[in-house]
Amino acid sequence: MSPPAAILSRPRVISLLPSATEVLCIIGGEPLLVGRSHECDSPVSVRALPVLTAQRTPDNADSASIDRAVRESLASGQSLYNVDDALLKRLRPDLVLTQNLCSVCSIDLAHVQRVAHTMRADDGSPVRIVSLDPHTVEDVIDTLLIVGEATGLAASATAAAVRLREHLFSTMEYVNPFESRGNVLFLEWTDPMFCAGHWTVQLIERAGGLHPLNPTAIKPGHGAAAGPQHGEQVAGPSRTITPEEALASDPQWLVVCPCGFDLERSTAAAKAFLSQPWTRSLPAVRANRIAAVDGNLHFNRPGPRLVEAFDWLVGWLNDRPSLIPPDFAWKAL
Repeated sequence: MSPPAAILSRPRVISLLPSATEVLCIIGGEPLLVGRSHECDSPVSVRALPVLTAQRTPDNADSASIDRAVRESLASGQSLYNVDDALLKRLRPDLVLTQNLCSVCSIDLAHVQRVAHTMRADDGSPVRIVSLDPHTVEDVIDTLLIVGEATGLAASATAAAVRLREHLFSTMEYVNPFESRGNVLFLEWTDPMFCAGHWTVQLIERAGGLHPLNPTAIKPGHGAAAGPQHGEQVAGPSRTITPEEALASDPQWLVVCPCGFDLERSTAAAKAFLSQPWTRSLPAVRANRIAAVDGNLHFNRPGPRLVEAFDWLVGWLNDRPSLIPPDFAWKAL
């Protein structure tokens, strides 16, 4: 089916960020895409587009080996990704979507800026770069508005953002605000251990759980940050933790959701983590409240599907299985 005529005159877009690709598609901008990163895999239809990036660190190694390779690359000043600069120029983009939130998750902004500086759009103007750097749930929803404004799809972006907010609020109705569901140990990496950060902590707390290893804090000057202002309760980035910290956090729930891992690899990482004798002392392990989650598809990607991740959290923590999306990629261990 041919794209609507209203979209044909809009910019040629390259997305170097999986969440940005999902954002662009949910607001109706998929026909604008002319290229993508190697990690942009949703919706499935975008996989036919030219690929501009490749990962330099080993992708099939264990958690410890990947972490070591990443640290060595960053220490030497090398990028973790290769970019096909020649292809980028041949695709003649008017707009490039990228990020500057995490140097590990995607190509760094500085490289994109250097390449774009040598290029011009079809109308002779500089190639525009839009960097998406969400830290909170509300920031993630706002990325729809940012991309919509940049692509001429502001109206459909606003409508999609409203739908996502309504989805979140609807799911929150199933959470008792006066009853805590207990402490959650949410691991974004297992060797070394990294606990959750940013929007994931917000989702845990809004689902009725607590995340003592990296809790949210109210922004200065925002009062109690209650009710409609709960978005002003923010958490810092993911951080490394020790076994002693994990034990002291007394978690009643354990989620293993390594960044970038699919469900099979997340499950393997969880089993390797649980093979350590000290983990048997975790209350979540003794109570068999352990979940492996596809980090690539869900929590690690700050895009529209965070609302489904929230559905899963609320359903799992509050014993409401009917809320869990049928295709949510997770496994109880």
